[in-house]
Amino acid sequence: MASGIVLLLGNIPYIISIRRGATRPNLVTWGIWTTIGFILLGSYQAIGATNTLWLLISQVISQFVITIYAFRYSRGSWTQLDRICLAGAGLSLLLWCCSGSPLVALLMNTAMDLLGAIPTIKKVYYDPTSEDLRAWAVYFVAAVLNLLAIENFSLSFVVFPLYLFGLNFVFLILLTRPARSSIRV
Repeated sequence: MASGIVLLLGNIPYIISIRRGATRPNLVTWGIWTTIGFILLGSYQAIGATNTLWLLISQVISQFVITIYAFRYSRGSWTQLDRICLAGAGLSLLLWCCSGSPLVALLMNTAMDLLGAIPTIKKVYYDPTSEDLRAWAVYFVAAVLNLLAIENFSLSFVVFPLYLFGLNFVFLILLTRPARSSIRV
């Protein structure tokens, strides 16, 4: 429950940063994350997770709100990478529907979530100032707390919390290094 509360609180500076124009959320990323979040919540509950559901519940609420903001505040048009990631997420959804297995659903949805993250990872790689470091630091803390809430150390229960930990760690690394354009080789 603590991880869910921390995640919700972490969105306050993120949304303020969006409204100020400092953070430019990628619409494809947040749209995929919102859609996948709803599906992950159902599949994670179907495999019997309980303690780690709080983060997903908070995540779905947060992602939905940020997606709404992304419609208004994101900049630019969809790139080829955005389209590829969206198509890949759709293909993963189709594969999951054909399998009928909660574990396959969880793995496919985690893969779709990662595909959704790629446009924002690329954006942050080239422009670390386009995202709010404080919010991503809070998201990382929520992911750590979620790892501590794992009640069963089987693949079904650890794959998504480990993925969230790794993804948030990557964002922290990218956000705390100099911008790509200022790196000399």
